[in-house]
Amino acid sequence: MKLLHLADLHIGKRVCEFSMLEDQRYILEQILGIARDVHPDAVLIAGDLYDRSIPVGEAVTLLDDFLTELAGRNFPVFAISGNHDSPERLNFGSRIMRKNNVTIAGTFQGTVPRAVLTDRFGLVNLYLLPFLRPAAAQPFFSPEQTDTYDHAIRAALGTAPLNPEERNVLVAHQFVVSGSAEPERCDSETISVGGLDSVDVSAFDGFDYVALGHLHGPQQVGRPSVRYAGSPLKYSFSESRQKKGVTVVELGEKGRVEITRIPLSPLREMREIRGPIAVLTAPETSADGNREDYIHAVLTDEKEIADAAGKLRAVYPNLMRIDFENRRTESENTGTAAAGDPSRRTPMQLFKEFYHDRTGAELSEQEQKIMGKMIEEAGRDAG
Repeated sequence: MKLLHLADLHIGKRVCEFSMLEDQRYILEQILGIARDVHPDAVLIAGDLYDRSIPVGEAVTLLDDFLTELAGRNFPVFAISGNHDSPERLNFGSRIMRKNNVTIAGTFQGTVPRAVLTDRFGLVNLYLLPFLRPAAAQPFFSPEQTDTYDHAIRAALGTAPLNPEERNVLVAHQFVVSGSAEPERCDSETISVGGLDSVDVSAFDGFDYVALGHLHGPQQVGRPSVRYAGSPLKYSFSESRQKKGVTVVELGEKGRVEITRIPLSPLREMREIRGPIAVLTAPETSADGNREDYIHAVLTDEKEIADAAGKLRAVYPNLMRIDFENRRTESENTGTAAAGDPSRRTPMQLFKEFYHDRTGAELSEQEQKIMGKMIEEAGRDAG
């Protein structure tokens, strides 16, 4: 039995206000090509099909095209909702789609649905568990079973008695840990503070393979057969060193699982460049990579640079973010005793951080003067 494991498509996502739809269309075409080569018995999509609960129309069309192409080539699809999806919206049309080999488990309805596949070794029981919060499990289980994420997942899986003689596969979208060992995370993921949403890997002991979604870095948790497929594209610069791909799982007789990663090549890479602006914009530097890549530029110039973003975008049109790293910024960082505490930063510092987070650029001197006057007037009004 051959399974193609995908997750975290995040169709419709914007990164630093750049639409990723063109990049997503390109990578989904590549995945379709891999499916045609591998010819899986099923395609598993472990949640976060969309990036938001109400996706834009273009995102809906792109996912529709992708699923239609898979179904048209007789590749059965089994997908679940993730924390970014609207479970109810994904449920819409599910009965019609199921007749066309596309099964989507959007909402949790008290039990974990099962699909049964067969090959020469016998049955494969495929269970679909949508992203589950304790609040969504409370109508079906006791308070003690739903006081934590871990308890809620165990209660839900308890509705799916497993036959230990058969092969059992689970598709899930949760934050899974192995005891005190936590998996690798990145900036583009939403993880609650303190790991309160964690589920221990021991909850999945009865499954031969667990196809996980939620974390964007491909990795195993606890054992090789409990795996995050990772996102097919990089969605933050903290992912820039990750190797994106798809996971192919081959189930032999009971107890034999082989896992292979097939790399993906994006339309545009997401990479960081660092140095003085004169060096970064020099032809020999810009030629050392695709100018169309998504760029995070770290400028090390000591002097103020007029229109740094404009000068960089003339060479790198998809500049997403600029940071400055020099003696002045090091001094500012050192001078803030509690950099992580907003109450210890000035209104101007907070606004500069907000502006940078939203635009990827720094406030110009003129903009800082205007903002300073507004902050001063607001302070007088409050007094």
